[in-house]
Amino acid sequence: MSRLQQLFHTKKTAVLNIYCTAGFPQLDSTLPVMKALQEYGADIIELGMPFSDPLADGPVIQHSSSVAIANGMTIRKLFEQLQGFRNEIHLPVVLMGYMNAVLQYGFEKFCTDAAAAGVDGLILPDLPEFEFETMYRPIVEQHGLDFIFLVTPETAAERIRKLDNLSSGFLYAVSSSSTTGSDGEQADIKTYLEQLRAMNLKNPILVGFGIRDKASFDAVCQLADGGIIGSAYIRALENSKDVNASTKTFLSSIRG
Repeated sequence: MSRLQQLFHTKKTAVLNIYCTAGFPQLDSTLPVMKALQEYGADIIELGMPFSDPLADGPVIQHSSSVAIANGMTIRKLFEQLQGFRNEIHLPVVLMGYMNAVLQYGFEKFCTDAAAAGVDGLILPDLPEFEFETMYRPIVEQHGLDFIFLVTPETAAERIRKLDNLSSGFLYAVSSSSTTGSDGEQADIKTYLEQLRAMNLKNPILVGFGIRDKASFDAVCQLADGGIIGSAYIRALENSKDVNASTKTFLSSIRG
């Protein structure tokens, strides 16, 4: 059983996945941020690999990517930083990024290095399911990594089932078709999440995009297994001189 599967086996509700950008706000912030997230109440760490053209990300996360790249963050540097992190961090860690950068690094080498470092899963939003199924799935599975697909309110039911079958760990339910950090119509989101829940999918469902505070997190937890917070946490770190204190304050406001 993977760390993600173990988490959802033992925790049935209000699973909190926090997105952070590797190398932000400083190049060497990655591990201190991860340690703080673990200490103050996150259940999953979604670690963003900075990319120059992040399609699914809103302006806050795009800006954090630009800062991290300017700081010198690369995939190679990230794996260097992650060496030995499992000595201190037991939470599931998922890498989120884009195929262009992964292919430049080498897909198989990327999976090898991710697994060797202790990473649990991957989110690559621009990898089409057909290519995943026919080319990349065996490599991902060979290295014991979970792979998480995204679904949106516009995704047809048949395709949702297909993506659920291809996913492991959890299914990432995007609460709107816009970019991260956006507001969506709450009534529409409620209907969408109720429909997802009624499908009895095999994977737990975490909801992302637009969750920024305790109220919005608690609302999605009524209809799904948990939520993903990204832009709001990145804002909390943006001008931080003490990522530990900023993380404590932010997570205290979510967990109440």
